[in-house]
Amino acid sequence: MSVPIRLWLMLAAMVAAQAATTVVAATPAFLIPHLHEQEGLSLAAAGLLAGAPNLGLVLSLVVWGAATDRFGERRVILVGLALTVLAVAASTAVHGFAALGLALVASGALSACTNSASGRLITGWFPAERRGLAMGIRQTCQPLGMAVAALAVPPLAAAGGIGAALWLGGALAAASLAVCAIVVRDPARPSRAAVAATGNPYRASSTLVRIHAVSVLLVVPQFALSTFGLVWFTVGFGWSALAAGSLVAASQFAGAAGRIAVGVWSDREGSRLRPLRRIAVAGVAVLALAAAFGWAGWGVPAAAAYLVASCVSVADNGLAFTAVAEIAGPGWAGRALGIQNTGQFLAAAAVGPVVGALIGALGVPAALAIAAAAPLAAVPLVPRPERERVREAP
Repeated sequence: MSVPIRLWLMLAAMVAAQAATTVVAATPAFLIPHLHEQEGLSLAAAGLLAGAPNLGLVLSLVVWGAATDRFGERRVILVGLALTVLAVAASTAVHGFAALGLALVASGALSACTNSASGRLITGWFPAERRGLAMGIRQTCQPLGMAVAALAVPPLAAAGGIGAALWLGGALAAASLAVCAIVVRDPARPSRAAVAATGNPYRASSTLVRIHAVSVLLVVPQFALSTFGLVWFTVGFGWSALAAGSLVAASQFAGAAGRIAVGVWSDREGSRLRPLRRIAVAGVAVLALAAAFGWAGWGVPAAAAYLVASCVSVADNGLAFTAVAEIAGPGWAGRALGIQNTGQFLAAAAVGPVVGALIGALGVPAALAIAAAAPLAAVPLVPRPERERVREAP
């Protein structure tokens, strides 16, 4: 089925907007070496700051999702991006650990505007047989944003301090705001009466709740790897910040390509959940391999395992996100996607301090081995493919 060019332009705008807000939320994670070595913070304290934007996301995702269901995607995206730029500007002006932490929470809360709105926009415009591909492309925003942060934040912090690094996300959000104002339009939606007639999808079955639970578990290795990869290779293996940052960036680009491939796979399979289960199984294996190479002290094999594990750890996101939007239906997609992301970012906010403490006590390899328990627990929770009942707009 041919897809009009305007839909691909909107998809590109959504990738840009979500990548920009990802940079806003991810910047503190790549400030960890600077905070630890230059500012004298412990890894646990630096990890707490790294998790602060994710806490803000947790507090606001459902609200943004409900606003999207109520007011439409375009309005939410434009207002939210404008507020994000203002929040980043405020975060560069504060001083002290507590004030910076609160400012980062606020930045994260406002940057959450794109999460549900962009996913809802894409599922609303793209047909089901191309939706996996489209959502896979949309999901590249996260690894692309992480790659930009990995490459740019450490040198910006070294050259201009914390404020210069934080401004990166603000500038990108401002640019994406201009693009979205030009190309984004809301898809047609069912009336409120039609939405009310379909009912609450959470009351119909446990499928959505199980997908949310699986996603929470699978986000643990993703954020453990992305948050502490730079520290592992600079401190643990003695790599330069540039070399370690390049590895983390490469893992994010590989993850972006993997998300697209998995989206196409799900379109051909006619299922989002069958590939999701297989990815959870693969996650256990690659984390164990990375931990083993770390214990052996083999830097290059550990880097290769880190690259593969990082790619696998992000591959599930597009599948779960698409499944949630399809099963929830157009009247509930914003809220359901908000709940989906809330669980993920709640876990992500905990990963920073918890894994940082584990690394401080046991080392990175042991922390990765412990993190492998999360995808292992997710495998039996993935719903069977026959539970994928898609709600389309009437």
